[in-house]
Amino acid sequence: MSRNRNIGDKGENIAIDYLQKEGYEIIATNWTTGHKEIDIITKKDNCYIFFEIKTRTSLKQGMPEESISIGKIKSVTEAARVFLYDKQYKDIRFDVISIVLPSDGEMDFLHIRDAFY
Repeated sequence: MSRNRNIGDKGENIAIDYLQKEGYEIIATNWTTGHKEIDIITKKDNCYIFFEIKTRTSLKQGMPEESISIGKIKSVTEAARVFLYDKQYKDIRFDVISIVLPSDGEMDFLHIRDAFY
């Protein structure tokens, strides 16, 4: 497994632990349709929340959340439409969790609600 995939998996596991502690029901992880993927799908208060998780080990290339492109946003929102096709829901939201895991310091964790739509 590649180093980047290991870091990504570690970030997703940290995010899942956080979300469960915050009362989110985990519906799916790494949910795919075609070539589109949603990292984590949760439900809370009759609202589906779709999470994009970005994890880095340094800030050399900027904050993790800054790497989310317009194309990625489009891909996640299109995948969410497919996921929601036969579901009943009151609301939806797209959130980002940004994690920095430096080898020589404390983790930096940021949950951005309503990051895009």
